[in-house]
Amino acid sequence: MTQEERRQILTRAKRKRMNLVERIDEYRELTRPIPPSDAIGRVSRMDAINNRSVNEAALRQLERELEQLDMGLLRMREAKFGKCMRCGEDIPVGRLMLMPGATSCVRCT
Repeated sequence: MTQEERRQILTRAKRKRMNLVERIDEYRELTRPIPPSDAIGRVSRMDAINNRSVNEAALRQLERELEQLDMGLLRMREAKFGKCMRCGEDIPVGRLMLMPGATSCVRCT
């Protein structure tokens, strides 16, 4: 992997991280408890509770993605960044551009 490719991956990873943090903040707002004092009606309250559980699942997924991305950003400082942790082969640059937190090649996934 060239220095230019590494720099491009780092730039994309930082941009992706900012986007994830923004989305996580939005989902945290959507998953806040609904106070019983809010007069929204019984059926609407049930819909809100259902939507909240869907949003909580999405929030957990985004948090996992952010964690993997942060681990990938830490690995970028190491010489073995871009190598598959299972077989040791190079992970294609295109895969790292899309998934900077990737630790394995497509074959080993």
